Amino acid sequence: MKKSFSQRFNLSLFVFIWHGFFLSLTMSMIDFNTVFPALITELTDNKIIFGVLYSILLGAPLFFNAIFGYFMQYYPYKRKFLMLGIYLRSISFLGMALFTYYFAQRNPLVVIISLFFWIFLFSISGGFAGLAYTDIIGKIFKKEERGKVYTYKQFFGSIAALLGGLIIAKIFSPGYIEYPLNYTLSFSIGSAGLFIAALAFWFIKEPQAKVTNQQKEPLKTFIKNIPVLLKKDEHFLHFIIVENLSSFSLMILPFYIVFAKDTFLISESYVGHYLLFQIIGTIFSNIFWGYIFNKYSSKTVVSTCIFLGAIIPIVAIVLSFFGPNLYSIVFFLVGFVISGRRVGFDPYFLEIAPEEERSIYLGVRGTLNFMTVIMPTIGGLFIQTMGYYTTFIIVTTVMLTDLYLIKHKMVS
Repeated sequence: MKKSFSQRFNLSLFVFIWHGFFLSLTMSMIDFNTVFPALITELTDNKIIFGVLYSILLGAPLFFNAIFGYFMQYYPYKRKFLMLGIYLRSISFLGMALFTYYFAQRNPLVVIISLFFWIFLFSISGGFAGLAYTDIIGKIFKKEERGKVYTYKQFFGSIAALLGGLIIAKIFSPGYIEYPLNYTLSFSIGSAGLFIAALAFWFIKEPQAKVTNQQKEPLKTFIKNIPVLLKKDEHFLHFIIVENLSSFSLMILPFYIVFAKDTFLISESYVGHYLLFQIIGTIFSNIFWGYIFNKYSSKTVVSTCIFLGAIIPIVAIVLSFFGPNLYSIVFFLVGFVISGRRVGFDPYFLEIAPEEERSIYLGVRGTLNFMTVIMPTIGGLFIQTMGYYTTFIIVTTVMLTDLYLIKHKMVS
């Protein structure tokens, strides 16, 4: 007996909620705004090395996404790419755990060098898994259903992130587990969590994608055609520009806890404390973003998210005069931005990308987000040479410019 549309929709929705739940739990174990920055600052005081690692983390897939998009466009089914990416990410978690355990105290330089490899593997595998993931969502759910999918996934993911935050708070609580075992345990939980997250995709029925170009064009020709695509689709071009400029907000996120450690001389126990505030902000924001998405549009979500990205650096400067506890508000707002980007950017992209060219658009989008590659390194260089306050003000200025562009150049 065939399943009704409602049954198929609910099953698919459950699969993505399952994955989102365990993925969020897992990502709390290496949260890139609290846990990972705290580990790097334990290993080195050099802000430039810190920035370079983040450039690899955020930018490595961008060099390969056009190639991934070119390659995947000829495959009607993308699930195998998604599964491979998830499993490779799990292996990278395990690698970080082992190197931290064996070398963090005896030879921190070995851990730092290994992180360049593990973060690269983590990043590029997440890159092509993300392309496959977004394409599968686009195939399974209709335009009017995607907002619901992302909102539900974000809600349950936030609950899982809260659970993960409580685990991190316990792991990093004073006297519970000493360094570096606290990071080893955290990364090991992350590795196991990704395997569990991937299980749901074995039960999903992926629709066959339309493959319009059965004969492969040379990769060189594909890359040369990217400017033609952007010239043809100005809405997509404006989207790329806005998303690139918004990377200034992403650039500064991991430095908020480094700023707190340098300003307040806080202990590691604040890692879990700030992470919990970030997760609480993410949870509360789900209601807010869901309302904005349903009443207005994904574009409104993106513009509101960019506005928050503009004011957080100023809030951080002001709260730096009031102690580490009140500074928790910064991470509460960071939770709003992280959630808003997830609910806003991908659904907006799916609205403007033609279905038959979605893999190509995904690859081009990823590769042309080149500012994401260099921003963390530039952020570390700026902070190392000009200080936090000047860097924060620069970020605010750029984000307000981005807000102007999205309001006047992008379609609703």
